Amino acid sequence: MTAERSKQPGRPRRRRSAERAQATTSKAGRGARRPRPRSRTQQEVSAGGVVYRRADDGRVEILLASRRTRRGSLAWGLAKGGIEPGEAPEDAAVREVREETGFRAEIEQSLGSTRYFYVWDNTRIRKTVHFFLMRAVDGDPGERDDEMEEVRWFPLELALKRAGYRGERDVLAKAAELLG
Repeated sequence: MTAERSKQPGRPRRRRSAERAQATTSKAGRGARRPRPRSRTQQEVSAGGVVYRRADDGRVEILLASRRTRRGSLAWGLAKGGIEPGEAPEDAAVREVREETGFRAEIEQSLGSTRYFYVWDNTRIRKTVHFFLMRAVDGDPGERDDEMEEVRWFPLELALKRAGYRGERDVLAKAAELLG
């Protein structure tokens, strides 16, 4: 009788338990990743600096700036920003440091680049940031733009711990090696 019912028109045939078990372990079954909707990818290139000064006792101090993350927490990091059309990375680094920290600094050498990605408004951003070792010349943190919440000098060892992003900590470590 069961076989007759399953063959009747309009009634779907019930799967046997072995078929059901196989269906749940197949690629389309439980545990399989569902494809993510494709998002746009955008390239961004920025430049910034590890700005330093030597205190009277010879210790190296690093200038860090803080901003709020999307979640509202405070993140300390290096001054950096977008390179404008026709602008050299070195010029962008000097400009961004001045705008975001209020300090004027001179480039001493390249520290290389970091690469990472993040998602903003359903757009995947692949970002490259060119960093430079920069010596502070003069300035006043009160003369910065509103993008940064606070600007502060940290002893080098503390700056390495306080920086909120791994890529920037790596750049700071490279700068620490050069500054001895």
